[in-house]
Amino acid sequence: MVQTATHPNPQPDATDSGQSVCALMEGKGAYNAHATIPAAGSQSAIPIFRDAARAVHAAAAEPIVVADYGSSEGKNSLAPMRAAVGELRARFGPERPIYVAHIDLPGNDFKTLIELVGSSPDSYAAGDPFVFPSAAARSFYSSVFPRESVHLGWSSYAAVWLSRVPAPIPDHIVAMCSNETVRAAYAAQAAADWELFLSLRAPELRRGGRLVVVLPALDESGSFGLGEFFDHANAALRDLVDAGAIGAGEAARMALPVYPRSKQQLLAPFARENAFRGLTVEHCDMQILPDAAWLAFQSTHDRHALAREHALFFRVIFIPTLATALHERRTPDERSALADLLTDALERRLIDAPAPLPRFVATIALAKASDEELVK
Repeated sequence: MVQTATHPNPQPDATDSGQSVCALMEGKGAYNAHATIPAAGSQSAIPIFRDAARAVHAAAAEPIVVADYGSSEGKNSLAPMRAAVGELRARFGPERPIYVAHIDLPGNDFKTLIELVGSSPDSYAAGDPFVFPSAAARSFYSSVFPRESVHLGWSSYAAVWLSRVPAPIPDHIVAMCSNETVRAAYAAQAAADWELFLSLRAPELRRGGRLVVVLPALDESGSFGLGEFFDHANAALRDLVDAGAIGAGEAARMALPVYPRSKQQLLAPFARENAFRGLTVEHCDMQILPDAAWLAFQSTHDRHALAREHALFFRVIFIPTLATALHERRTPDERSALADLLTDALERRLIDAPAPLPRFVATIALAKASDEELVK
């Protein structure tokens, strides 16, 4: 899912501005099991993705290419890909070849993804011999496909990750909970990366192609709704420093290169000419999604189950990135142990402060004009 550049051996002085980090989701099925919040965000955007699939242009008999930019282990991609393939089948017939390419960083757990797509009864490829799944190990902050080769693109929860850490974050792990100077640096990087992402996708799309992007968002007041949750995670990290489990220098280097964008920020590249690199906006909205774990808690009142589910969500998505800040002399077992220690520390704090995780989610659908539309 995550598409930031790799920094395999962080050094003790890696807090300089502009550092790159390895930002991957936890593998071996963990992301598939516990990334329920991104799954809900993806699910909410499927109707928009269906509309995009209905609108794409494709020449007679040519294979149709669908790109999944930021797949992680694939479970959260099954439903949107299945919806798109269903619409494409209805339009182009049962034997039109459809290529579905899942893109993520080289360190992603592609083994789990490939096995899931090939064996799950919920797979978009189940029972369809003319669907051809594939995987591409590449950052979407680079070109992924040849020019004008993608008919339909999808990216869910991946574009919230930045290409780099633009500045250290004093005393916290996320910029949104830091001072104005840090927030400004991350907002500027988020703006530059959004334009970069769009600039790379635009040439890859075919004429008449569509791209749908789903990502965590800021509301109109600039809130992202998870400040208290990340404060608990930051405090849990300090608990580990106090206990001597990790060093203060290691903790100081831990920064998550994520930054949600507001609707206005998403639309900014299109403001001047109502288009950007040949892309136009067909749809853009923001919604607040309920927290399924909190809804369950309202019935069970089980604080431990609620805290565990929220802590595991944090673990599979964010802890692998934080672990890159550990000293290079750390053994693999020590690096692996951080996930358990930080998850348990966060869970202990969350048990005493049960609360929902409100999620602001933006969906933007983009179109590239067809040859016929250009003539008009």
